[in-house]
Amino acid sequence: MPREQQLVVSPKFMLSFHRAVEKDFSAVNQLIVDQLQSDVGLVENIGQYIVESGGKRLRPVVVLLSALANSYAGDKHIKLAAVIEFIHTATLLHDDVVDVSTLRRGRVTANAQWGNAPSVLVGDFIYSRAFQILVEIGDLAIMGLMADATNVISEGEVQQLANAGNAEVSEDIYLQVIYRKTAKLFEAAAEAGAVLTGGDRAAMASYGKHLGMAFQIADDVLDYLGDVALIGKNVGDDLAEGKMTMPLIYARDNGDSAQRLLIAETINNRSAESFAEILSLVQGSGGIDYSMDCARQEALLAKQALNDLPESTFKTQLVDLADFSVSRLN
Repeated sequence: MPREQQLVVSPKFMLSFHRAVEKDFSAVNQLIVDQLQSDVGLVENIGQYIVESGGKRLRPVVVLLSALANSYAGDKHIKLAAVIEFIHTATLLHDDVVDVSTLRRGRVTANAQWGNAPSVLVGDFIYSRAFQILVEIGDLAIMGLMADATNVISEGEVQQLANAGNAEVSEDIYLQVIYRKTAKLFEAAAEAGAVLTGGDRAAMASYGKHLGMAFQIADDVLDYLGDVALIGKNVGDDLAEGKMTMPLIYARDNGDSAQRLLIAETINNRSAESFAEILSLVQGSGGIDYSMDCARQEALLAKQALNDLPESTFKTQLVDLADFSVSRLN
């Protein structure tokens, strides 16, 4: 990316919570562009490709809203939001290599475009850039929070990999994995805003955790019901990757022996060839409805965690963000 070029980065759809922090959100996007600059051409090419792919950037928005809802008046939340997005982006690059994914945010994945090795190495570059920015922020509490979060996320990635192809994964194990792999970064993003202000870290962490759980459960439902044009990835990817997610776990636990055998064979073979049959089974068992109810309960818990936070536009948008996490299911 030429140094004189300024890439305008914004989500494909500006939502109310983006607009509430529009100026700060724009500053985060510009910082992301600036920090992805490198003398190594391949780093810039892949970095620019990722940035241009957009996404709603919900995690940095959580940082901004959390800080402002806790009456933060400085500017460290801008850098902190970029750190969160970099950690997320690095995990996506690594994820897509591990999962052999070909579509992300409606575009061909970086690994499909450039190969696995460049994707992993640029992911490492982005991770390292995140921690360089953390040093600039210079807050040991935040450094500790981010270090713990990346460690937990890494454990979740390994745990999910170990579980791939295992049709016996329980709902408890599934919830443990999605907490580590997805909800932990939302939790850290929300808690970080409170760290900046000396606010209620536990309440904000609880908000972020339940928001992330709601988001991931909804995402797993959309893997069965979603539209590629809307969700930006191939429907049925979880089956093809041998992942037992909540809708399928419920169908297995409430199915007959023939249905359990079909699920086991599909997961063990890591194939989406039986997707239509599995979808019918999942819907017929009530697995979709059960999972949607669980996602909505997590969103409710996220909103309840904000009860003691003073009323403000930013608190309202945190509530709206929790509603949004499950509104995609409607």
